Amino acid sequence: MRHSARRFLPLAVALTTMAGLTHSAAAQPANHNAPHGGALMPKLQVTVGPAEADFIGSDHLALQGAVDYVAARGGGTVRILPGVYLMGNSLFLREGVRIVGSGDETVLRKCDAATTPLTDNVDWYEEFVPVADASIFRLGGGIWIEGKSPFYQGRNQIAKRTVIAIEGNRVYLDKAVRDDYWLDPGATASTAFPVVTAEYVNDATVESLAIDGNRANNPHLDDNYTAAVFIQDCDRIVLRDLTIREYNSDGISAQICDDLTVDNCRISDCTDLGIHPGSGCQRPAMTNNTVKRCAQGIFFCWGVRYGLAEGNIIEDCSLYGISIGHRDTDNVVRNNTVRRSGRNGLLFRTDHGPGRAPDRCVIENNTFENSGTEEGDWVAMDITGTVADLVIRGNRFTDTRPASPDHPRIGIRIAAGVVRPVLEGNTFEHFEREVVDLRQAQ
Repeated sequence: MRHSARRFLPLAVALTTMAGLTHSAAAQPANHNAPHGGALMPKLQVTVGPAEADFIGSDHLALQGAVDYVAARGGGTVRILPGVYLMGNSLFLREGVRIVGSGDETVLRKCDAATTPLTDNVDWYEEFVPVADASIFRLGGGIWIEGKSPFYQGRNQIAKRTVIAIEGNRVYLDKAVRDDYWLDPGATASTAFPVVTAEYVNDATVESLAIDGNRANNPHLDDNYTAAVFIQDCDRIVLRDLTIREYNSDGISAQICDDLTVDNCRISDCTDLGIHPGSGCQRPAMTNNTVKRCAQGIFFCWGVRYGLAEGNIIEDCSLYGISIGHRDTDNVVRNNTVRRSGRNGLLFRTDHGPGRAPDRCVIENNTFENSGTEEGDWVAMDITGTVADLVIRGNRFTDTRPASPDHPRIGIRIAAGVVRPVLEGNTFEHFEREVVDLRQAQ
């Protein structure tokens, strides 16, 4: 009779386990095919740089070649040597690959962008775009296709692709577009892209390098699709010890990503958001970062839950230091220092009613200094909408500016619809009104 091995698998596992309990490790035969008699095989490491490296080059092609080589062999580490690397396309992360630079001496610089109009209609299944000037594109380079929907008024459409061939005025793409780009209402193609990116990639790391977004020579881009570092549908990505500057959108944007780590990064002069844990992110940890001169420092998007923002320094953001909104529940914001925010040091955004608010967040042991530079009231923390069960405790609110009758200084303002907030142990220095509770006015 022929027996299936599967029938005896539980017994085999049990006997193997028992054997492990009754025999010492020394009695087991050594695995002479593995280093050190059975230790885990060390991961592959390669270098990439302008010279004297495993992969020689100073652009995105050399970097991507090294990353793909390591990924194809089970993962490992790519070490980027000092140098300025001109990025004509994104550096695409791969699962199990750790990218380590040489600190600020490793610079990934976004190339100057150029834009050209499409010269014919492109339908949602096509794999090339006809353009007025194909000379601005390069094989292996990035291409950003953008236009208004011909069917939904005002809806913007964007496709990010890689150029794989150029024939006359036709630029061929690595994969088809998935929207219609028609001459009416108009569409363009440009050499725009995130500098570092990933989609559907888990367990990757980028650390110890600088990204220069070259903001002066690049157009402003929609931060739902890009950032200096843009990841989407990725889990367990680690971004550590990065210097990000001058990107004409967000510094770091993560959409639908779980267990993101952003640690000890320095982000400055990005047009929109410094750190953007985007829609659906669960358990992001943003710790010990510095964000300066962005529109907003840390922006919790939609449905960001169980996140941690701790030990960050956020300064001179033109709008908000920290912003929390639609269904961003159960987040902890602690031990941060937020200075000189244009409107509020921390904003709880107006939501769409109960059940859609950023409930049960804890805001503790933070410092908010000199919040508000625009006309009207200067409010350090503005709690709007119908948010419920916030805990605001142990925070220090301070304002060192001279008093002004045109700008009453308010520590915390609570909207009429806010439910069961807990305020305890907060201190206020130099405020005309420490707490304005609009619930009491009803």
